[in-house]
Amino acid sequence: MRGRMIKTQDVVGFESSWTYWTLFFLCALVPLPVRADITCASCFAPIRRAAFVSRDFGSAPDGSTDRNWKLRLDGAQLSHEAQKKSPFVSWREKLQNAHISKAERTSPAEEKDGKVYPTWSPKETKVNRREKRSLFPSDSAAGSRFEFRRTGGVDGTGKSPRQNEPHLITSTFALSADSAHNQAMVLWCGHNSSVILILTKLFDFNLGTVTESSLWRSVDFGTTYEKLMDKVMIRTMLSYLYVFPTNKRKILILSDPEVESSLLISSDEGATFQKFNINFYIMSLLFHPTQENWILAYSHDQRLYSSLDFGKKWILVHERVTPGRFYWALSGLDKEADLVHIEARTDSGQMQYITCRAQKCSEEGRQYPFSGRIDTNSLVVQDQYIFLQLTTAGRTTYFVSYQRGPFRTIQLPKYCLPKDMHIVSTDEGQVLAAVQEWNENDTYSLYISDTPGVYFTRSLPNLHTFRSLAGNLIVDVYKVAGVSGLIIANKKEDAQMRTYITYNKGQTWSLLQPPAKDTTGHDINCNLPSCSLHLLLQMSENPYTPDTISTKHSAPGIIVATGNIGPELSFSNTGMFISSDAGNTWRQIFEEEHSVWFLDHGGALLAVTQSVVPTRHLWISLDEGRQWDKLSFSSTPLFVDGVMMTPETENHIITFFGHFNYHSDWQLIKIDYSSLFGRKCTDGDFQTWHLHNKGEVCVMGERQVYMKRKPGTRCTLGQEYSRVVSAEPCICTLYDFECDYGFERQASGKCAPAFWYDVNLPAHTCSHGQRYRNSTGYRQVLLNNCREGLKDTLSPKMQQCKPIAPSGLQLSTINSQLTAVLGTNITFRVALQNVNITSDVSCLGPVERIFLSAPVVVIRGNEANLTAVLWPSQPRTATFYWWFSNRTEPLITLEGSISHTYTREGPNSVTVQVSAGGTVLQDVKIITVKDFFRSLLLSFSPNLEEHNPSIAEWRQDVGRVVRATLSQVCGFPEDQLLVSVFPGSPTAAELFILPETNQSAFRSYTEEQLDKMSEVFMNALNQNLIQFDLKPDTRVTVSVSQLTLAPLVDSSVLPSGSAMLLLVSLGLVGLAIVFIYKFKRKIPWIHVETEDTHEKEPEMISAVGQEKNGTRTTATSFTTCNAHTTQTPFPSNTRTHNSFSHLPPPRELIEKELEAHNTG
Repeated sequence: MRGRMIKTQDVVGFESSWTYWTLFFLCALVPLPVRADITCASCFAPIRRAAFVSRDFGSAPDGSTDRNWKLRLDGAQLSHEAQKKSPFVSWREKLQNAHISKAERTSPAEEKDGKVYPTWSPKETKVNRREKRSLFPSDSAAGSRFEFRRTGGVDGTGKSPRQNEPHLITSTFALSADSAHNQAMVLWCGHNSSVILILTKLFDFNLGTVTESSLWRSVDFGTTYEKLMDKVMIRTMLSYLYVFPTNKRKILILSDPEVESSLLISSDEGATFQKFNINFYIMSLLFHPTQENWILAYSHDQRLYSSLDFGKKWILVHERVTPGRFYWALSGLDKEADLVHIEARTDSGQMQYITCRAQKCSEEGRQYPFSGRIDTNSLVVQDQYIFLQLTTAGRTTYFVSYQRGPFRTIQLPKYCLPKDMHIVSTDEGQVLAAVQEWNENDTYSLYISDTPGVYFTRSLPNLHTFRSLAGNLIVDVYKVAGVSGLIIANKKEDAQMRTYITYNKGQTWSLLQPPAKDTTGHDINCNLPSCSLHLLLQMSENPYTPDTISTKHSAPGIIVATGNIGPELSFSNTGMFISSDAGNTWRQIFEEEHSVWFLDHGGALLAVTQSVVPTRHLWISLDEGRQWDKLSFSSTPLFVDGVMMTPETENHIITFFGHFNYHSDWQLIKIDYSSLFGRKCTDGDFQTWHLHNKGEVCVMGERQVYMKRKPGTRCTLGQEYSRVVSAEPCICTLYDFECDYGFERQASGKCAPAFWYDVNLPAHTCSHGQRYRNSTGYRQVLLNNCREGLKDTLSPKMQQCKPIAPSGLQLSTINSQLTAVLGTNITFRVALQNVNITSDVSCLGPVERIFLSAPVVVIRGNEANLTAVLWPSQPRTATFYWWFSNRTEPLITLEGSISHTYTREGPNSVTVQVSAGGTVLQDVKIITVKDFFRSLLLSFSPNLEEHNPSIAEWRQDVGRVVRATLSQVCGFPEDQLLVSVFPGSPTAAELFILPETNQSAFRSYTEEQLDKMSEVFMNALNQNLIQFDLKPDTRVTVSVSQLTLAPLVDSSVLPSGSAMLLLVSLGLVGLAIVFIYKFKRKIPWIHVETEDTHEKEPEMISAVGQEKNGTRTTATSFTTCNAHTTQTPFPSNTRTHNSFSHLPPPRELIEKELEAHNTG
């Protein structure tokens, strides 16, 4: 299954878009290579398409049970405007836009080199539909034409084949007088039925309406057709055709609303119809997954209607419903079968998630499972999961409900910072999602969740994405059918696209092994890793042409795909490749691109060349593509627009659709290939096949043995034969487990904590006296059946909740809002935390986020500058309330900046609240107050920059990791260290070395100890001993950054004029520094930060207070920060700054340093 991201507004509406393709072959008969459950506009049972399909943040059918997904492959939900972008192939557009070779330009309808070319000239391609119809009137007789043929061999002469020679029985039928119709819909009716319905119509793109339509019916599997328009639907313009999913004998046809708004209903496979008028314009329909008469209809004015009697009577459900965001209940999950999930706009203009019963949806009967607003187009109900998203202050939060339980916040890795998220799959009891991280532009990353869909870990970064013809986002991920855990994906690496495969649900990925020989038997010179096989993973826009990659549940291990061999994926010069052992080895079967379908439940393969010229041959293989029989299916070459197969039946019939030439009628060629087999397979016709991964026989914790038909055996498989012979559990190894949330897979294969993850804190709520499941960093891959081995060692352990000293007392409301309407009930929540939390409130006021910029360390008795930065902007009327330490009364200001003098040594808290326009937000910071300390300026290796998202939390976590590393390497307690990372790029930081608490009486001794500590840190930093892993493949080195107020200059090498100019410049710089220091509090722009983008937190510079009479300098990397002296213990290292070319210009760092040190 492939990842396809469908924007809802692109798929809702009746008229499909038109690019160059407008043939609407509905998906009821889509070939059984299965991809995702789709409730088609024309089909009734959910149809499995082989590509992962999802809709913006959510809609992604999982390939198993999503029956509410409303992507209409026939375009039946698209508006009239979207009709002009049709993703489906119309035979006329196909001919008009085909590449015309030199031979084709010679004369119409001539044959050269055995090829028949179109019967039109290049000048004729610009003629519109009406002009073309007048130039080329139908050459059909009044009656429909029928031809019966029996073909054998490759010549198509119709001679009787030899007894052992494969042959086809074909018949051709032309839909007379419909040559002008440019759109068609085709579907099967009933179960194991012989009835086929075809709706053809002429859609006028200038008028935006249907001007002609015809309905045809066959009762003999497509051998002959009867035109029904003159019998039951005189003067009714038909628009769209549907079959009920739970009873395929029931047919529903919509008339063109531009002519009249009505429904035609049949309960006998289209033999008779009843007509019912309706008073609204239906844009889309959604059928109930189990109740055959229940329908939801979406109108052009955003109203949702329901019918419980097969469309005869309609009742309004809700108004202002988001297109495509309505879902029927699922059996076993929702309490009532007629429950409807809706995303709708309220009277206040906000989007909300609403549930109600289909015909009892008054205000009293509505429920609101998610309190508060949600983002537009974010509701997705899929299998056991419901997804929502909410954007506040430029940050999007995603929510999930599992098995209709309470909503929980989706936990992605802390610094994923998603810009976009799409649900790719929800089958097998877990979620696969494509997430665009903050530093990704045209790629996404593949994430895999736990069973409840809450905790996600990354499986593969930099997935290739592209836009389909309809504008839908496609993520190149394909889940192979029939083999659990097997996924293929295209990854972008250094501007190249390469194809990877995994056999254990994304724990390990590897390149595809290229074929050893080409189709002619010559050796292929291609060796891993510089050269490999690459596959196109594109989903066909036409449901009657196959995708570029196909697999089938009933044919495990067989993969047929379009691709190329080389260093990267190419979209030209592609051929066809097949694997019979689940992607371990590959063979090339065609040098050019072909359309390939599975026949006989995967027992045979059908191939038709993809070309702009017509063909009369097809290829059949009964031995997994090793040998191909070339057979003729028509005496006249046909432009093949699509192929239809009887779904899940044993009759071995396929139908080709197309045209002989530009002005011919629609041609339907029925092909009976049952004679290819002769008999049904018996036990002696099969052989066993062992699934493996590059020789490793344990895949997903099992030794799996499958049954396959012996190559060359011409027998039919049927549905009932068992594909899996045995599945024996294996001993658990490291790769039977995926890394748990907060852990990352290292090169050694082990899972280690991410730099931001605190392993000492339980991942879930843990109260004293209770027990919790403590993660070891691993969780067993879902559906992995390994036993024993490392299972006990790596599985989570039950542990007693550790008592934590009460701290961080918080009082908040249940919905995090700090304002309420007078007279309403408010539920308060009291919480104790051992960490400080910044409270973000979901609101729509003038202020959405507040950030308190404050120094990390200050000198006792000196003033510290505090600034409250608001997002998105500073409102005109805002009141600030400041609480310092344990004071009970706040200090109130009308400005967001304030100075405060701290007199108590130790940690001091400051809380700021802003009230603006009925919105109240707050932030809290802890400031350390000391009498004296030491500090060092730090720099980082350049590889840190690409992972810097420029937010405060990231800088705090990096500072925490550096602090812990310094303590571990140098042996000093963390309580005496603070590391503050500066905002901006390149990344720099400052290390603060603090005296122990209550050491004022021993100041001289303590300062000596701090000097010794700083010397130890200097030596460790200069020897590159301070390193930490930011990611599994990114190790960062921390160094000392030594700067001077002026560059070191040898005056002897400069001319006298330059020397004077340099001295004057240095003097001006010195005056500017003194001016800034003396008048800092009077300059409004000093120490006020703003955000560069809406998605990033306000930047914070950690300020350090010093006494007014102290000397302030950044001349060395180590500074004694007390009121009386400044020491430079390592003057010999003054030239070290020359090696740090990645640091910003000295003047910029000087200004940052002065601002950081001049707080007091």
